[in-house]
Amino acid sequence: MGLPWYRVHTVVLNDPGRLIAVHLMHTALVSGWAGSMALYELAVFDPSDPVLDPMWRQGIITGETVTNAGLWSYEGVAAVHIVLSGLLFLAAIWHWVYWDLELFRDERTGLFGPGIWISDPYGLTGKVQPVAPAWGAEGFDPFVPGGIASHHIAAGILGILAGLFHLSVRPPQRLYKGLRMGNVETVLSSTTPIELFGPTRYQWDQGFFQQEIDRRIRSSKAENLSLSEAWSKIPEKLAFYDYIGNNPAKGGLFRAGAMDNGDGIAVGWLGHAVFKDKEVVLVDEQGIVRADVPFRRAESKYSVEQVGVTVEFYGGELDGVSFSDPATVKKYARRAQLGEIFEFDRATLKSDGVFRSSPRGIDPDLDAQVEFGAFQKLGDPTTKRQVI
Repeated sequence: MGLPWYRVHTVVLNDPGRLIAVHLMHTALVSGWAGSMALYELAVFDPSDPVLDPMWRQGIITGETVTNAGLWSYEGVAAVHIVLSGLLFLAAIWHWVYWDLELFRDERTGLFGPGIWISDPYGLTGKVQPVAPAWGAEGFDPFVPGGIASHHIAAGILGILAGLFHLSVRPPQRLYKGLRMGNVETVLSSTTPIELFGPTRYQWDQGFFQQEIDRRIRSSKAENLSLSEAWSKIPEKLAFYDYIGNNPAKGGLFRAGAMDNGDGIAVGWLGHAVFKDKEVVLVDEQGIVRADVPFRRAESKYSVEQVGVTVEFYGGELDGVSFSDPATVKKYARRAQLGEIFEFDRATLKSDGVFRSSPRGIDPDLDAQVEFGAFQKLGDPTTKRQVI
């Protein structure tokens, strides 16, 4: 039977050396896992297409992108974590064996540890002393050691409250832009986070990429460029971010497995699809859809076949190509609902063609015996319905 977390800490609370030892061992395990996982992901990572098959679509979670030669290469980062894990492991063993140190029997330590090293302004009388926090204006005096304790306590409480706040509250777009929060994220990472972990839910909720694409298209049209030329200037990476399969709501950091195992490996952007009914786009001036795929074919008034909808691509691999065949038009119309249209390789990883890669609850090996409606309990051959 497992012990609750507070019980585990209680058994070593009065053994300060062993309290240090268990936390050192925990850090060693975390560091060892990070280094080992980094080496494994390095072995399976395919760097051939950083635009359409970046690490976040391959399920890479350690996220190292250091590529310069020397110690801080990908291999160097992994090796340092493993070496650190070994050193922490040895340190944990040492502190477990030599737990009863004179330092921890000092009458001044008590519950709050060995205190703070206190000295006079001239560095002559330094020694470890217990320190009471100074919560008044005197705490800002650099010669009052109580300010150190109070500042650390205040910073810790403020950090906890700020963490709880940001877990429950999303900043409005005006505040996000006004405080340059995007720049703060780049400071906290070695590279742009979106290239490490993919688009965020915030960007998707605000239509961030679609707005940027529209802005660039309008800017190009203002320069008297054609639609084909305007869309050809859109970076393939930006168009790929606007594909709904990259939406964290469809996977991202919390999906089961790599994105590539779901919808496949993206191999190319087909271009921006524009659907037209003669010279009218699918939605007319009143916002009424001018083409449909009705539930009852006899009730159709604006079907693709009746209206004569065509699709033409701008930019991408199919730039300037148009289709009028109803089956082809409907195929691209369905795919256009998911954002920009991309071609995917589903054969290499045997991708199942859906956004998530977790099983649907039915064993794939049961295909031969599962028949919907044939059993009272799905997948259980002993409950087969009897024909009277």
